[in-house]
Amino acid sequence: MKAMRQNDRWRWLTAGAVAVCLLAFTLLIGLLAWQGVRAFWPQRVDLYTFSQPEGGETRLLGETLEHQRRFPAPADEQGNSGGQVNRYLIKTGNRDWDAPDFRVVYSRTAAQVSQPADIMVLQRRSHGQAYGWFVGLREDNEELTAQDPDALLHQRLGQVQMLVRQANQIRRVDMARLNSQREQLDEQAATNRAAGRFDLQAESEYQANQAALQRRFNQLSETLASLQQQSQRDLLILRDVHGTGHAIPLTEIVDSWKPNAMTLTGKTLHFLHQLWRFVSDSPAEGESESGAFPAIFGTVLMVLLMSVVVMPLGVIAAIWLHEYAGRNALTRLVRIAVVNLAGVPSIVYGVFGLGFFVWLVGGTIDQLFFASALPNPTFGTPGLLWASLTLALLTLPVVIVATEEGLSRIPNSLRQGSLALGATQAETLWNVVLPMAVPAMLTGLILAVARAAGETAPLMLVGVVKMVPELPVDAVFPYLHLDRKFMHLGFQIYDLAFQSPNIEADRPLVFATALLLVLIILSLNLLAMGLRHRLRERYRLMTQ
Repeated sequence: MKAMRQNDRWRWLTAGAVAVCLLAFTLLIGLLAWQGVRAFWPQRVDLYTFSQPEGGETRLLGETLEHQRRFPAPADEQGNSGGQVNRYLIKTGNRDWDAPDFRVVYSRTAAQVSQPADIMVLQRRSHGQAYGWFVGLREDNEELTAQDPDALLHQRLGQVQMLVRQANQIRRVDMARLNSQREQLDEQAATNRAAGRFDLQAESEYQANQAALQRRFNQLSETLASLQQQSQRDLLILRDVHGTGHAIPLTEIVDSWKPNAMTLTGKTLHFLHQLWRFVSDSPAEGESESGAFPAIFGTVLMVLLMSVVVMPLGVIAAIWLHEYAGRNALTRLVRIAVVNLAGVPSIVYGVFGLGFFVWLVGGTIDQLFFASALPNPTFGTPGLLWASLTLALLTLPVVIVATEEGLSRIPNSLRQGSLALGATQAETLWNVVLPMAVPAMLTGLILAVARAAGETAPLMLVGVVKMVPELPVDAVFPYLHLDRKFMHLGFQIYDLAFQSPNIEADRPLVFATALLLVLIILSLNLLAMGLRHRLRERYRLMTQ
């Protein structure tokens, strides 16, 4: 009875620890969601009128982020302070012509606040949001008139965005494919010259192909110039709170809305649209300065490549240690090395990856296979492949330990029964042991993914960058470009939080990006856990 009571205490303690962990994780998700996702909700825009002590008024227009009614008055020039004031933190936007776009205002009297329904908010590709009153549209310096100016604005904005997408398609896909064809043609000609097969007929074919590619390039350049000229004709005139009109090209505008006049349904649809734009847009394509799709794509692709590399290596090492190596000095040395590797700081792996993978292995590959491109490196520079290999090395001890633990739980009677029936050790391992150890392997994969997806320090040395002009996957052969640099959600969080010139404006994006990273790690782990559960149920009867 005493032992049972003690076991009950341990059960309750374990249940309490699990409940605390689940509560902490739920609070983390809630905090990230509240601080990050609410930035996509259309906030009310206030028009402030402050009375000055010497007479006159000061007007500000923007979103109210904070209002403290009893705030200690700041010290004056003589160092005297006293009394209490109203403190306002207002996001005024208009960074390019009325910086800064966050204002802290102290007022001894409460400000007059109103919410005009005709205030417009512009989301721009750069310089943040703009606030003001919509005056009109101009096409080639001619005023455009319509019965419904807002409908005309959204129509023109949709046309301009279509032109921008077409231009990006030509620049990213068509011209990239054309450049790849020209490079292949030049490499083939260089190979033929070196082999002595570049006769008059080959030279004639080479020049004809070069001329055809040049004509195609000229056509694309003319089309691109025409699209850019058409997209830059329209201007939006926005009047700020001081009464000054500003001409903003429609190519710089991503979206526009009037939050004070929107209904709850309209705000909900706008919120979903903004959330989708944040997840699907790319800053490299000029859609907005806050798109996260390249970072999401780079994070998932890097984790998948890392998993493809680390799982075979980790499983083979664990099988050798548990099934073949035996107990000797070499085995003990290997186990000590695995334990020590698990405790090495991640930045050390980044330094090793830079020195070994990038400089040594990548430099050797360039000298052997890409000598014609030197001194411009192809693989001798940080890229997606070296980042995946570095993280595979970082997570290798986790996979080895988890797989070996799974192998040790398989009863020896199953191995002996298989051998007694005439199977070899390799057949026993392949047909009996490994299928039953798959859940343990997936446990190691879950732990490896959880650690690798959140690493940032080593990636800064072996391939991750702030901005990439193109994704590692495109329509140009070989389609998957392992030598390219990539974006990562962890590095994007670091860059927004510590390297941004406007931290206040990017703070919601830090929380939103962190929420994306947590959800991606959770999704990958749930996928592996579901597969592990199915396999565990399949082989449960074999272990009984």
